[in-house]
Amino acid sequence: MINTWTWFIWIAAVLIALSVTRNPLYIILILLCLFLLDTQLALKSRITNGADDNRSIPVSPFRIALMLITLSAVFNAAISHYGETVLFSLPTSFPLIGGSITVEAFVYGALNGLVLFGIFYAFFILNRALSVRRLIRVIPRAFYPVAVVTSIAITFIPNTIRQYHQIREAQSVRGHRMRGIRDWLPLLIPLLTGGLERALSLSESMSARGLAASTANQEVWWGRIMVLFGLLLLLIGWILTLFTDWLLFGSLLLISGIGLLLIVLWLIGRSTPHSTYILEKWTWQDALILSGVAAVISALLFPLPFIDKETLHYEVYPTMHLPGFDPFIGILLLGLLMPAILIYISNISVQE
Repeated sequence: MINTWTWFIWIAAVLIALSVTRNPLYIILILLCLFLLDTQLALKSRITNGADDNRSIPVSPFRIALMLITLSAVFNAAISHYGETVLFSLPTSFPLIGGSITVEAFVYGALNGLVLFGIFYAFFILNRALSVRRLIRVIPRAFYPVAVVTSIAITFIPNTIRQYHQIREAQSVRGHRMRGIRDWLPLLIPLLTGGLERALSLSESMSARGLAASTANQEVWWGRIMVLFGLLLLLIGWILTLFTDWLLFGSLLLISGIGLLLIVLWLIGRSTPHSTYILEKWTWQDALILSGVAAVISALLFPLPFIDKETLHYEVYPTMHLPGFDPFIGILLLGLLMPAILIYISNISVQE
């Protein structure tokens, strides 16, 4: 099983890759890697569970892609009147949208929509790959109340949807048909009472486990003071680096504030009692994925002599032209495919 932190590092590499380039060829290559990984995760879910997981959103990601690209292209073309290839012109008396509507503005907006879809698709895949328990487990122990609230909030919607389908099936067996607004009443009342019953049983179980009690270890007064001091250092350092010439001093305050916050959160977390039932280990699979992430980061951020970084920047203004493509960057971007390759090998071994 791939480590949870490996997935977080992988999605960070995807976000970096989508943010540093507007070259449509590289963006399409990244989306292709995401699509292949999504396909393998869906296949793995069908093999292990017999069906796709029910944590997927009800709307297809590709419909969301079409909506994002269309809206972004139309919006950018309406408010950005740059470019030499004019399609038509609106009267200048129209506020904000008056002026020339150009092909370049449409293309630039579509590229922005494509990047937005890539970010959405990456988190969609992360939701497929990681269960709710694995996501909650990475919350620091200092924020255990946040973890409790998050677990309740995340499981509330799926439980409500599941209960809604059960009530609707039961009412259909009794001959109930949905014809108007009044026909929703036999569904809403059982749904509301069921939600209240689940809330009461959850509060009783939490009280029985002692979650309502407060101990001296939980009220770490010194931790709150140190957190405020760390945030103050962080704010002062950020202001100095942005608005003054004291760049070195501001950077030191910025780093000191971040370090103090991390140390305080770690100390508060150690004072919080906890039980670990499953300890995730780093395996050779994680090493392969991290090597692919390192290849992507090196291709995008570090100056390598055999890579043409100029191809990462694509300008459609003032006249649209064909984007450049560096094969070395394309090969290194394929490092994002490493999770898909490992899951593909795992699916083959399970099927055999």
